[in-house]
Amino acid sequence: MTCAHPHVVVTGASSGIGRATALRLAAAGWHVCVGVRNDNDGESLRRASQSGADVTPLLMDVTDPEQIKAAAEAVTQHVGGGGVNALVNNAGIGITSPMELVRLEALRKQFEINVFGQVAVTQAFLPLLRRGRGRIVVIGSIGDRMTPPFGGPLAASKSAVASIADAFRQELAPWGIRVVLLAPGSIRTDAVDKLKRDAITTADAYTPEEAELYRDSYLGVVEVAMARESNGSPPGVVADLVLKVLTKSRPRARYVVGKDAHLLANVTRFTPTLMFDAMRRKLFHLPAPGSRATTPVREGVRE
Repeated sequence: MTCAHPHVVVTGASSGIGRATALRLAAAGWHVCVGVRNDNDGESLRRASQSGADVTPLLMDVTDPEQIKAAAEAVTQHVGGGGVNALVNNAGIGITSPMELVRLEALRKQFEINVFGQVAVTQAFLPLLRRGRGRIVVIGSIGDRMTPPFGGPLAASKSAVASIADAFRQELAPWGIRVVLLAPGSIRTDAVDKLKRDAITTADAYTPEEAELYRDSYLGVVEVAMARESNGSPPGVVADLVLKVLTKSRPRARYVVGKDAHLLANVTRFTPTLMFDAMRRKLFHLPAPGSRATTPVREGVRE
């Protein structure tokens, strides 16, 4: 059985940007198939929607091939031959850590969800997107062009996401499938508090030697960064842009959105790297280069 509404699949819709996007699209007349972590999140979205009938929850852990397959089959049964009009790849997590100390299992988890999960979902829904000549919106980050200290794990995954979006955009063009990357700046969501809690848990697990190397600097950077994120734009600004991208006849390939996003994009574009490093050291109160060195520079080697 099919319905007359345009259809969109939104991953990571349990909270934050994904939830705001799902509700914004439902209010605009879209039938939204929402990828959620559990049944309670799905029911919460249905209740919050102006028309719960236009929100279909899908249990979809983007790292679980069976759940992705089942979600794609459920959407196929609903839309019939009409296909899907859009996919919003939003699911993701944020992990921060000094790169020297990042646990490889945590780094792998970051990429499994943010990168491999996005590719797996896109692959699963592409037959439906071809049928509907749909669009793909990828929620990336301004971090794909500027990596803050101790933000390497998250920024690396977002850089990978940006490259994959570039590839999909070019490769899917023959079928009329547009791929658009959104790069949010500071967005105020519940993830901000979680990032701070996770950072404290990470630092508490350091050995005395590891703590001596990084604990104070790491937690100081997290404190500054989270204060900026807490004063960021509401997730609705991203949701509004998603709707614009899905309804605009010729959307751009990339957009930045949210507080500080345009500023950061321009700073990274026009500021020399070493000058930008110095600006970030000042912003995050980091030690000066060489200030903690304990071994002399080898003779004949310049610092």
